[in-house]
Amino acid sequence: MERRTQTVVIGAGQAGLALSYQLVAAGHEHVVLERGRVGQRWRDRRGTRALLTPNWLNRLPGSAPHAHEDGFLTIDELVGYFEAHAASFGAPIVEGATVLSVERTGTGFRVRTDRGTWLSANVVVATGECELPSIPAISRGALPAVRQLHSGAYVSPGTLPSGGILVVGSGPSGQQIALELARAGRAVTLSVGRHARTPRRYRGRDIWRWLAAIGELDRTVDDLDDLESARRSPSLALSGVAGGEELGLDVLQAAGVQLAGRLLGFDDRRALFADDLPATVAEAETRLRRILERIDACTDGPAEPLAPIAVPTTPTELDLEQEGITTVIWATGYRSSYPWLRVRVLNERGAIVHRRGVTPVAGLYALGLRFQWRRSSHFIGGVGGDAAYLATHLTETALPLAA
Repeated sequence: MERRTQTVVIGAGQAGLALSYQLVAAGHEHVVLERGRVGQRWRDRRGTRALLTPNWLNRLPGSAPHAHEDGFLTIDELVGYFEAHAASFGAPIVEGATVLSVERTGTGFRVRTDRGTWLSANVVVATGECELPSIPAISRGALPAVRQLHSGAYVSPGTLPSGGILVVGSGPSGQQIALELARAGRAVTLSVGRHARTPRRYRGRDIWRWLAAIGELDRTVDDLDDLESARRSPSLALSGVAGGEELGLDVLQAAGVQLAGRLLGFDDRRALFADDLPATVAEAETRLRRILERIDACTDGPAEPLAPIAVPTTPTELDLEQEGITTVIWATGYRSSYPWLRVRVLNERGAIVHRRGVTPVAGLYALGLRFQWRRSSHFIGGVGGDAAYLATHLTETALPLAA
């Protein structure tokens, strides 16, 4: 049986909910398809304890402010917030509907799922850019006896085999996991790649307050010299745990974490690392100082001293058996994947081609992408502006669904 609707929205995370709110307000017929339950992508991140953005940055359009705007939602609280918000405006969500294919048909689209098929004039891909865990090919060279898992599958220190742990990746997930494991008494080595050094607070304010104050969150794609470089920039290494605790290579070293350079691969029992930690730390330090200079320029008083990271002597190889390393955690991010999108709208990197979420294919849109328009476009509280723009565009320009 084929059902008909004006617009199909794929994904009931922050992007899908933000758009659904706008479409309901406009009286626009639509359905939101979700492979699991509302906020399923967040539910899947079992090891994530709390958001790294404060609550004032986590408000969806049409919802009341969070009780503590400078606090940090846990993942369970975030999912509950999504569910309550969806119920508040009667979002037409179909849960447990995995999309199998999206194809062009006449002037519209046929969206086939494991719960039936929808015909629509418009389709909005609101799944974001974190569809699949990204694990590099070098993982295949590790010893078979070593357990490997992605950071998204990490739960707690007690769920891992006894022995040492190699964490690969120094973004927020990698640093949070390494710190938690070290505090639990585990021997941890962190392979440090390109990262962003970021203080949780500076001059007495949360760093996000300063980034908003200097206009960093409102920078648009038209303000950038190199959009692709901006989209690939490392995420801020921050934590919302314990009310927003400090992260950083200095914090990790103090907790007993051994640092190493970028992981090059495995050779029999050995993990091989680049001798690049000094250069990597220096690059992160340079980017941080540029931001702090902009902050210092917009406020009175002397700059707050921030000690440079002490770079230790690091190993270029580790014998996994000798060091007792039994687990490798790949904190190497996620990648977009649209195997079900059978419309010619992807570039050579597999990303959706668009301008502010409007693709070259009439009636096909994307929402929730990093730097879709502003730097904050993929934030929970930043997606609303893009959702409003797309809602206006598709309600004013899209063709009606053919009979």
